[in-house]
Amino acid sequence: MKRSADQQAPHPAAALPQGRLARLQLTLSRDKSDTLLLLAATVLVLAPHALHLPLWVTLLCATTLAWRALITFRGTRMPPTLLLLPLAIAAMGGILLTFKTLLGREAGVAMVVLLVTFKLLEMHARRDLFVVIYLCFFVLLTNFFYSQSIGMGAMMCAAVVALLTAQLSFQYSGAVPPLLRRLGLAARTLALAAPLAVALFLLFPRVQGPLWGMPGDAGAGRTGLSNSMAPGNIASLAESSEIAFRVKFQGQRPAQSQLYWRGVVLSEFDGRTWTQPPRRDWRATADTLVTHGQPVNYQVTLEPHREQWLFALDMPTARPRMPNMGSWMTGSMELRAGIGIERRVRYDAQSHPSYTLDGGATLPRRERWLALPGGFNPVATSAGLQLRSEPDPAKRVNAVLAMFRRDGFSYTMQPPLLAANTVDDFLYRTKAGFCEHYASAFVFLMRAAGVPARVVTGYQGGEHNPVDDFVTVRQSDAHAWAEVWLGQRGWVRVDPTAAIAPERIERNLQQALPDQYDLPGMEGMISLGERNPWLARLRFQLSAFSNGWDQWVLSYDQQRRSSVLEGVKDALGNWRTAGAIAALCLLLAAAGALQRRRRQDPVEALYGALGTILGRHGMTRGPGEGPNAWAARVAGSTLAASKKEAALRFLQLYSAHKYGPDASAPGLVSTLKKLLNGTR
Repeated sequence: MKRSADQQAPHPAAALPQGRLARLQLTLSRDKSDTLLLLAATVLVLAPHALHLPLWVTLLCATTLAWRALITFRGTRMPPTLLLLPLAIAAMGGILLTFKTLLGREAGVAMVVLLVTFKLLEMHARRDLFVVIYLCFFVLLTNFFYSQSIGMGAMMCAAVVALLTAQLSFQYSGAVPPLLRRLGLAARTLALAAPLAVALFLLFPRVQGPLWGMPGDAGAGRTGLSNSMAPGNIASLAESSEIAFRVKFQGQRPAQSQLYWRGVVLSEFDGRTWTQPPRRDWRATADTLVTHGQPVNYQVTLEPHREQWLFALDMPTARPRMPNMGSWMTGSMELRAGIGIERRVRYDAQSHPSYTLDGGATLPRRERWLALPGGFNPVATSAGLQLRSEPDPAKRVNAVLAMFRRDGFSYTMQPPLLAANTVDDFLYRTKAGFCEHYASAFVFLMRAAGVPARVVTGYQGGEHNPVDDFVTVRQSDAHAWAEVWLGQRGWVRVDPTAAIAPERIERNLQQALPDQYDLPGMEGMISLGERNPWLARLRFQLSAFSNGWDQWVLSYDQQRRSSVLEGVKDALGNWRTAGAIAALCLLLAAAGALQRRRRQDPVEALYGALGTILGRHGMTRGPGEGPNAWAARVAGSTLAASKKEAALRFLQLYSAHKYGPDASAPGLVSTLKKLLNGTR
């Protein structure tokens, strides 16, 4: 980089901050301190990429940055192009070998990150500085491919302030303000742009898809319920603290034990795995659904899971209506979206906790709900046949639940492996399992006993946040239960897990597990929070803040935008509200004008006053006319000698203050005031 001699000189002592930072700046030239500031801003931009880039890329970037910092401290020459060019080609070859392509998001981001760091070793002119800064702004945006959390947003705001500060520092040609003042100016610049950015975000028409990402990113890597259930499926989900969906109830929230979130109904069993009925039967409608009592209305914000099913409180009574996405309900009262859920969606739903489904003397397609695979689980089949001696199906149900309570069964996330006859092995050997073990064995016994039964998977419970009144349902709340058909009572929900671990239903998973088993992640924090009220309050506050970010930033879709616009329209339609907003705007404008007046440079104010006085004598300062040119005109004027002398001296001092090397002459303001009075 080339600078003039005065730019390479150390900062004037009067312009430097105090303390350690000031002492460090005193030892560095202007060039060095500005370059180190740019390096620090670059580190802020690149640091989050270390979490997902290949290790060799991260190490190469760190080495390059350290090399550039060493060059800056020592003042040595930049490496020659003959060294940098092979290095850059080798790095691109490494990208090709690692990603098998130079296209796409991962390879593209890795290449841009490497190019930014290499460019730092190739800065020879002022334009190179701005190339690096603008590349950093671009790389900054790519961080949101991988995380759109509040923390990432805050970190990128800090990076923007650092980049703006570096850009401002390179723009100064004379005295340079202290670093803290430059940081403040950059922060104010960002703050000035914020209202426009917020207005554009709220009012600009929304596009379909995630706020920031590539096509297909939304559902990538998501875990969740599958369309089948085998031993171990749901237990593996219980270790995940990922959010499945959030619910906002309109009115009173049902009891925790009533929060059964219906997902997938499984009817086919091959001896180990339960699956859905054939697709051609999905659209068969339920014969009858009679509801009792008051409905429960709520709104679900569902995270992407790439499948079509939607979740609703047992029992949904209508399909939800979602913009740009159809929905329907199967004959087993499952909610389905028209397409896979690839992005966060929000829908309103209504359910009746009290209902009668398919109640009557006969059950359509009864044979489906009694089918069992031949040649599997002979002991359980025999036990079920013995239960048929009991004429009342409800008593057969109670007999099996009593067996779970009585015969030494236990609830665990780490059950022993099961042999080929999974139900026999669980019921008569291991007697230890998770919810899918109990639901599977119970439905098998019921079918063997002649009671139509099926498995339902979904979620049970959820955590209520008293701060924002949302219920958060996580993957660890995944659950399986059963439904049996009992004649006039129709399909009745039976949860065999509640017989062996009622704490799982009434409270949460952690309460139902043995003391020695600690859940990882958020579930573990929930357990810790229950033992420490202060931590619980802090966690609820953070969770509510994060939920607000998700609801109003990441999930701000066309539907919510329309709602906001309608709200603004209604508010402006009220003359009182409109008048209050107008008065507030006027007050803000007056306060701003008053503040600007108070902050006006006194020298500039006196200079303006001189313009007014000389204008009365026909010597108004022309557009773009500097003080020296103005003084030349004044010198040739017919102004009285004493007034002319005062005006010329005023303009001389003003020019020296504005453009001379010494910008802080003592007593300047008082001197200018005296000279101004001499021109009157």
